[in-house]
Amino acid sequence: MKFIRVNMTTKQITTQDVPKEYIGLGGRGLTSIMINADVPATCDPLGPENKLIFAPGLLSGTIVPNTSRLSIGAKSPLTGGIKESNVGGVVADALGKLGITAIIVEGQAPEGDLSLLKVDENGDAELLPAQDYKGMRTYATVEKMQAAFGKDNSVTCIGPAGEYRLGVASVQTSDVDDRPCRAAGRGGMGAVMGAKGLKAIVVARGGKSPDALADPAAFREAIKGFVKAVKENPFSGQMLPALGTAAVVAIANSMGGFPSYNATKGVLEGFENISGEKMAEVIKQRGGQTTHMGCAGCMIHCSNVFVDKDGKYVTSSLEYETLWSFGGMLGITDLDTCARCDFLCDDIGLDTMGAGVALGVAMDAGYKSFGDNQAALDMLEEIGRGSEIGLVLGNGCVAVGKHFNHERVPAVKGQSIAAYDPRALQGNGITYATSPMGADHTAGNLIGEYLGGALNPLGKEGQVEASRNAQIAMAMVDNAGICLLASFALADPAGGEAFLKIINAKLGTQMGPDDGPAQAVGILQAELEFNRKAGLTKEDDRLPKMFYDEPLPPHNKVFLFSGEELDETLKF
Repeated sequence: MKFIRVNMTTKQITTQDVPKEYIGLGGRGLTSIMINADVPATCDPLGPENKLIFAPGLLSGTIVPNTSRLSIGAKSPLTGGIKESNVGGVVADALGKLGITAIIVEGQAPEGDLSLLKVDENGDAELLPAQDYKGMRTYATVEKMQAAFGKDNSVTCIGPAGEYRLGVASVQTSDVDDRPCRAAGRGGMGAVMGAKGLKAIVVARGGKSPDALADPAAFREAIKGFVKAVKENPFSGQMLPALGTAAVVAIANSMGGFPSYNATKGVLEGFENISGEKMAEVIKQRGGQTTHMGCAGCMIHCSNVFVDKDGKYVTSSLEYETLWSFGGMLGITDLDTCARCDFLCDDIGLDTMGAGVALGVAMDAGYKSFGDNQAALDMLEEIGRGSEIGLVLGNGCVAVGKHFNHERVPAVKGQSIAAYDPRALQGNGITYATSPMGADHTAGNLIGEYLGGALNPLGKEGQVEASRNAQIAMAMVDNAGICLLASFALADPAGGEAFLKIINAKLGTQMGPDDGPAQAVGILQAELEFNRKAGLTKEDDRLPKMFYDEPLPPHNKVFLFSGEELDETLKF
């Protein structure tokens, strides 16, 4: 267990054993508690006092499937508060197998200086000049870096958007096929990486120095229960391998909660043309892949490889949130356009949600027309070029709203909403408002409870408690490094019990069923404390007026919860 500290000001790298207070933390737990402890909350997010932390989950690098998740944490230039952005691919697995608990990037390189961090098969790190990669998009970056360092390396990098320090700049990381198509998209972590003067982190795969297991036999035995729960869960065991997350397009649209035309409607006419069912049909016809492993150690295979009419690669993986942000929000019902937008975001280094909603606000303001396929592609290219309008769009929907003096801006704490309208899925609106991260699609998503009949998505009863419980559960999952899509199996008693046994067998602890949630509450408290110190108030934990004032067709509902009710959600 070790930390690698990289000082971009002095170019010094130091390695230390993980301090006692951080043992048992990984992923989001580590990034959030360390950011709260070590980063001045009022600092400039793009300045030298901010830290950028790359932390694999507690279980990353082990044989537990679906644990190749990396948390990237910092003060966010988008929200002004704390941020953890989560990504799959192969890098978390590579770091875990080297016994690296976190890479902590501090300080700031001189203006114009650009470096890459190389971590070799022994876990030793060095900073190397990266001027040859300046301005390069991510696909070219990965290709060139793997040519230089070998195909047996993962690459985690930024594109032009990160170098421009844009609010919706992502950090892209390579998948099992060496494509930089996995994104830590939310919160502008790519901008922080660019401000540090760091173009990429190249990590050797196949390391052989993972953290020791306290009880290897019990660890292997407990994994069997976890695997069984994932396979038997209808969502992770059946729906996701067949259709991926795109299966949710038809579901959300049928619920009237698929925000369309900049969230002025809850249903997209022609949604079936960008549905998971249609996408699977098109991919099969063209010779792509519908069931695909994108992340190391994945047993769900929810990814896909989308190809064009000539069978040539376009993107991987085309996900629900992206089909929404470039489909529903823009009034676009063309799969090929959505796929091309996805590729451009990955290549330029952009959050597909933040970018798509920014384009939606621009269209709503009259800059371009809804349903204009070419306009969507052109606007993304403007961001890639760093043009005047491109820099506005690349700073997210709030910046776009200000630029066009347009008030319909669906964002919380500066971050755009995700693909569930809060007027049709009320509990998701509570999560958008109260999550320390800003409006978020993973922090406490309740669609499972709605589909299972546990909650009425249009009513008030039970929503606050459900959001609170989901946010606690997700903090626990993010600490462990488990993929959200596998984590649904933990709701099953057998799956939850297996998870607890896995943690205890790894750490040599005797944690009970209440200890994981208690640790997760501590993570959330650290995030809330940082935000308070940064100057965020209760007024930042609110949805925009549009959700209270504009009833959403087809249910014609508004968001129902007052500020006082929202304030009860995370009152621990």
